Amino acid sequence: MKPRYLTKSRFKLALECPAKLFYDGKTEYANQKIEDNFLLSLAEGGFQVGELAKCYISGGHDIRTLDYEEALHQTAELLKQDQVIIYEAAFRYKQHFIRADILVKNQNKIDLIEVKAKSYDPGRDGDFLTKKGGISSGWRSYLYDIAFQKHVVKHALPGHTVAAYLMMADKNALCPADGLNQMFKIVTSPNGRKSVSVSPRLSPSDLSDPILININVDRYCEMIYGDGFTDVNGLVDFDSYVDWLADNYRQDKKIICSPSGQCGSCEFRATAEEKSAGMKSGFKECWKDALGWTDEDFLEPTVFDLWNFRKRDQYVQEQRIKMTDLTEDDLNVKSDDQPGLSLSQRQWLQITKAREKDPAPWIDKENLAREMESWVYPLHFIDFETSAVAIPFNKGRRPYEGIAFQFSHHVVYQDGSVEHSGQYLNTAQGVFPNYQFLRALKNELEHDQGSIFRYAAHENTYLNMIYDQLQHDPNPIPDLKELCDFIESISRSGKNGTAQWLGPRNMIDMCELVKRHYYDPATNGSNSIKYVLPAILNSSDYLQEKYSRPIYGAAGGIVSLNYKDWVWIKYDAGGRVIDPYKLLPIMFQDISGKDFELLMSDSEALRDGGAAMTAYARMQFEEMSEYEREEISRALLQYCELDTMAMVMIYEGWREMLKT
Repeated sequence: MKPRYLTKSRFKLALECPAKLFYDGKTEYANQKIEDNFLLSLAEGGFQVGELAKCYISGGHDIRTLDYEEALHQTAELLKQDQVIIYEAAFRYKQHFIRADILVKNQNKIDLIEVKAKSYDPGRDGDFLTKKGGISSGWRSYLYDIAFQKHVVKHALPGHTVAAYLMMADKNALCPADGLNQMFKIVTSPNGRKSVSVSPRLSPSDLSDPILININVDRYCEMIYGDGFTDVNGLVDFDSYVDWLADNYRQDKKIICSPSGQCGSCEFRATAEEKSAGMKSGFKECWKDALGWTDEDFLEPTVFDLWNFRKRDQYVQEQRIKMTDLTEDDLNVKSDDQPGLSLSQRQWLQITKAREKDPAPWIDKENLAREMESWVYPLHFIDFETSAVAIPFNKGRRPYEGIAFQFSHHVVYQDGSVEHSGQYLNTAQGVFPNYQFLRALKNELEHDQGSIFRYAAHENTYLNMIYDQLQHDPNPIPDLKELCDFIESISRSGKNGTAQWLGPRNMIDMCELVKRHYYDPATNGSNSIKYVLPAILNSSDYLQEKYSRPIYGAAGGIVSLNYKDWVWIKYDAGGRVIDPYKLLPIMFQDISGKDFELLMSDSEALRDGGAAMTAYARMQFEEMSEYEREEISRALLQYCELDTMAMVMIYEGWREMLKT
């Protein structure tokens, strides 16, 4: 049997909740995190950053074996040298096992370097601490990770001095060469294992100005070692705590934990499909043990379902967990003197609907009608797909500088007719597409003064970013003024921007309209378009009648650039409208349907747009046939078109509701 070691990934999992160690890796328990590490690393840029780090600290020995004992043996042999660099060096102390990204030995001095696909701004991120002197939550998992590694290495190598470092992308660094990221291609071996191949064309000049920065974190490791940790015996030190975790994991013993606000993001939950397939829910087991809940209790909505509720942890610890346990006083329900619902009023509406078991959607007819009367036809609905790659495409660009590679554009005319009017997709490798993207968008929107709609702040944020790129680009841009004027006309400036503006056609945020004027219990409190769309389709007879016919992309029907005779409304066995996104083929044939569904969700692992972002990364960095590239491009166009068509259908659903 494979040894049951407490690895660094399991230690990080236990930091979230020690009970998770029991469920980790067990196929009988459902897991709602993406299981394909390749997908996660690709989306985050981890593969490329890891290989680039090796180029900066070159000449090392790479330990590739996955076998624990063989990796330990190879590491021990290499460490017999006085000076050596090792990649993926393996160490064991007691029941703790780690692989170090980069280890540099010089006599009895050890530099332990953990490479992270994360950006670091020396001016802003500073010392990783909060104003009160504690470790910032945004850096907690990274610093505890390297602290655990240092703990193992310094005990495995007594008599050596161990210094710990985080190596990350320096947000202030400028890429020294064009095409640097194309030097790191993802290749697939005959056995299906993926790895990064470094181009032989990579030159010293490409590496002349490092874009990764190495930060010593010994100070923070000592802070962590000095903190107290709570186990079954009460307050203990770091050494005792990790031993306790390792011992429970080795014995396959479940650590019983009290419910907390973190339980809401537990990945060990089973979907309806997984339950029917006999899979278990670790979350349910924990809560049954701790609270004595029955299966019926889990059917009731809880504070975890309550939109934007920031007192979850407090109420869970008080065991006031169900929505029905809350009162108006708990929420301090009050108006904010703006049209529509305030945050607390919307939360109370959600609780009221749940308490009364009322499934009917609510719409603020008066205020939404007043809002819609101010709109100017034709109406334009836009959606961007974006990425932020760790290694820049071009000379002079910064790590994780935003890239806008795709948009879709639907138009609704005053007579109610709908048209998929335009789109843009860059698939060329190593090209910085932002200015061409903006020119194409300008060409779509500059021909009239119709109102423009986005869903959430993403599009506005990216237009501000491109504006800043234009203003600071050292290269001549012949249409610089026209492009900047266009951005100013359809957006609003960020609060901290040097220039300030509010465009006459400032985009209308449909997500804000949802929050203020519309609530459907079927969304379970979410305002994501991926939840709002199926909810409104299920409640609107008008939308069901219209889109159950093959009019989309049909002659004489709705103009579409990527669909032909398409039917958006189909029903499942229970008579519910199927989520339109589930009618489309998955974007990648070589990943599981479950992982793809997680990429499509608004999960914490990947921000919204994860599937498109991952597809773009694959086309940039992975070796693939022209056929595969065309298939991914086709899928990207279809998914992005649905994003703006979803906005159109929500608008049409509201329009019809206001007539009744």
